Amino acid sequence: MTSKLIFRILTATMAGVMMVTAAGCASGNQDKGTTEESIVRMAVSSEPDNLNPMKSSATDTSAMMMNVYEGLLSFDKNGSFIPALAESYEITDDGMTYEFQLKEGIQFHSGDEFNAEDVKYTYETLAGLNGESPLNETLASELVAVETPDDYSVQLKLNKVDAGFLSKCTISIQQDGYTQDSTNPNGTGPYKFKEYVQGQKLVLEKNENYKTIETRMPEIDTVEFKIMTDSNAVLMALKSGDLDIASVDARNFSSLGKDFTSVEGPQNMVQIFALNNSVEPLNKKEVRQAINYAVNKEEIIQTVMEGHGTQLESFLSPSMKNYYNDDIKGYDTNIGKAKELLAEAGYPTGFTMTLTVPSNYQTHIDTAQILKSQLEKIGVTVEIQLVEWAQWLENVYNNAQYESTVIGHSGKLDPQDFLNRFTTTYEKNYFKYSNEECDAKIAEAASVTDETKRAEIYKECQQKLADDAASVFIQDPSINYAVRNTITGMQIYPVTFFDMGSLRMAE
Repeated sequence: MTSKLIFRILTATMAGVMMVTAAGCASGNQDKGTTEESIVRMAVSSEPDNLNPMKSSATDTSAMMMNVYEGLLSFDKNGSFIPALAESYEITDDGMTYEFQLKEGIQFHSGDEFNAEDVKYTYETLAGLNGESPLNETLASELVAVETPDDYSVQLKLNKVDAGFLSKCTISIQQDGYTQDSTNPNGTGPYKFKEYVQGQKLVLEKNENYKTIETRMPEIDTVEFKIMTDSNAVLMALKSGDLDIASVDARNFSSLGKDFTSVEGPQNMVQIFALNNSVEPLNKKEVRQAINYAVNKEEIIQTVMEGHGTQLESFLSPSMKNYYNDDIKGYDTNIGKAKELLAEAGYPTGFTMTLTVPSNYQTHIDTAQILKSQLEKIGVTVEIQLVEWAQWLENVYNNAQYESTVIGHSGKLDPQDFLNRFTTTYEKNYFKYSNEECDAKIAEAASVTDETKRAEIYKECQQKLADDAASVFIQDPSINYAVRNTITGMQIYPVTFFDMGSLRMAE
């Protein structure tokens, strides 16, 4: 009889972190006994890349659509897994099979009942087990079968041990046979899709039949995610009542007055000055090292974030405290050393490089301006190129057609999902970094179930990335939400998630 590592998921309780609000919510000022609809309007800085979770890779899109779709598991504000569509799970001793018992009585927004066939459809489609091209590279490399012993049992079978596989169990489950997720999303979450107006807003409405996670039972009737790329316009909209929640610079929060509360915390995000290791002269380690020595990260944090950020030397954030290497030998600012390295590489007078930045992220634009000034000190001329978000995704992220960029990589629940981006064969390795030793270590870490040993390997990988100056790891910028004083329950997660189901109207 095969022994099993059994983990029974208990219903999690999640407390709201702070008192927060929203004026501009119709119900915020209503008299008791009225039935006026409650509305919360939140600003987001980028256009959805695709409303279908299988086809989306943008952080803001996922953060919004996690209100519409759910996975077998979800996570709490500490990054711990909590039950979602799965009631419980078991992992076999060999670590190769994950067996889930599903919740019964859950409905898709279409009105159809959720069951094991929907899980099978989702994972087989993502992994390419349906005969089509895979949509998820990681699942395609390790998931070999999805079996459904009955309507509410699912077995996910792997071809190798993946110590971080539970993070893949938060993937959005989609309805078997439903084909309109890109235009009319259909999930099981606390909010249903209502409307998407390109360049303006994504509107969700309360799912009256929701029952998956008790602490996310929706109270707000309508949620509007307003697409706003201008930070000044966001501030004006907050002041006028056209917005209720928005991420704002800490330096601007005080201008909002007493109507707002600040909800601030680490993002588990890495802001990176990414260098394309395949283009000249960035293909030379000495040049990349010189750039690292030229960058003053503390100046960026103080100037752009007013000190609300944590300096990094790694592609992991210290918020992943078990895995972050806080002893990395990195790069203190040293202009003399940077010039020496450029001369050794054959560029004694410097060179010119293009820095491509998405125009909808002011933080990254401001960072790019400082980098331009800093690199001038070693003779490197930086030409900043602002591009639309869709163009950045296509040219930089998808096709690595760029020289350098500034971007933020949002939090993941497992370090493998961060560090494997630097493996040679990873499809979206837009850094074009390649190192056999690093590849081997990242592959080894994925199969090690001993957390102490796994952490040691990841720390070695982080040091190797620093040694090779794979890119410039700048900071984990703190997130600061301004929320009107008529709503409670705004929460910050280690993975970007605009959790509307936890919001409540203040009494």
